[in-house]
Amino acid sequence: CSSLAIGTTTGYRLFSLSSVEQLDQVHESNEIPDVYIVERLFSSSLVVVVSHAKPQQMNVYHFKKGTEICNYSYSSNILSIRLNRQRLVVCLEESIYIHNIKDMKLLKTILDTPPNTTGLCALSINHANSYLAYPGSATSGEIMLYDGNTLKTACTIPAHDGPLAALAFNSTGSKLASASEKGTVIRVFSIPGGQKLYEFRRGMKRYVNISSLVFSMDSQFLCASSNTETVHIFKLEHLPDSRPEEPPTWSGYMGKMFQAATNYLPAQVSGMMNQDRAFATVRLNISGQRNICALSTIQKLPRLLVTTSDGHLYIYNLDPQDGGECVLIKKHSLLGSGKTEDNKENDLQSPLPQSYAATVARQSTVPSTSTMPGYSEDGGALRGEVIPEHEFATGPVCLDDENEFPPVSI
Repeated sequence: CSSLAIGTTTGYRLFSLSSVEQLDQVHESNEIPDVYIVERLFSSSLVVVVSHAKPQQMNVYHFKKGTEICNYSYSSNILSIRLNRQRLVVCLEESIYIHNIKDMKLLKTILDTPPNTTGLCALSINHANSYLAYPGSATSGEIMLYDGNTLKTACTIPAHDGPLAALAFNSTGSKLASASEKGTVIRVFSIPGGQKLYEFRRGMKRYVNISSLVFSMDSQFLCASSNTETVHIFKLEHLPDSRPEEPPTWSGYMGKMFQAATNYLPAQVSGMMNQDRAFATVRLNISGQRNICALSTIQKLPRLLVTTSDGHLYIYNLDPQDGGECVLIKKHSLLGSGKTEDNKENDLQSPLPQSYAATVARQSTVPSTSTMPGYSEDGGALRGEVIPEHEFATGPVCLDDENEFPPVSI
């Protein structure tokens, strides 16, 4: 949630999200056309790129030095890539490859996974809990939870009746959110046990395709966006069990009676009664476009970031106390000259030409430089790290561990 990577027909761009008013471009590359996957390792100089020209090949670069660390080719098209400070995961339609990110060696191949045409998978950004989640079935909403550190299956979670559409871990890897292709119910499970903690209802009027599911860094909020014009933000909170004694009113008496009655209802029915509505919402001026969301703190205030596949970034204010409708405060153009645009009614009426790649926004656990001793945006480029050029490393790929892989304290 502190940086943004986009793939375009001409290459890729990396931005820093430290200000509302200004969008800082960190890097732009036009060496590889038609980039549809670009993943940056937090705020380091390591970036993984896949293009439509070679959809079966993954290229790993140190973009500050302009060198290629290594590249790997696979048996079929790469559908998604996930990475943290410990693991790099490559997802194909029917197999998953797990690499050790420090030397890029292949540690594990999970073969014969259920057909996963969208490359749906999630990897915890906390490298101490390198859990990997992916669909365990093509016909039901079963989640396979895999421990990327021990390289063993942790558990299977029967999350939904229908096939999965979205998966997301929180920042510590202790919770996993999921949604099915229907998109009406979002569930949150404890990790690694797989117990259901929360259930949120996005809506019952129509089925939607949830394209983005993301926790806030403090795990207090969960955001879901789809191909509709509405973005939902849910608050993860349980009502306290020990409530103060209510005055003996008729409404208070009926409330207690109703609460007691739910204990005798079937689990499915009582679960429906206990579901929470959205804490906050956003009404986009567009629908039908793929978009990616992030919940971030920018300039000490909570923000909702929405990036759309036509090349725009929208920044909204989020009221963490009262919720409600989020207010659009800035719109940035990610293509062209990088100019910013103010909030006008006709801003979204003339989208830019579609590119091959959809915009990608990923979470980051890297705090600001003021709170991270030893961290520098230089990415250690001045520290003389060992980067093999155009060949696979015989020893560990060193991106200056102190600067490029700062310890995460959560």
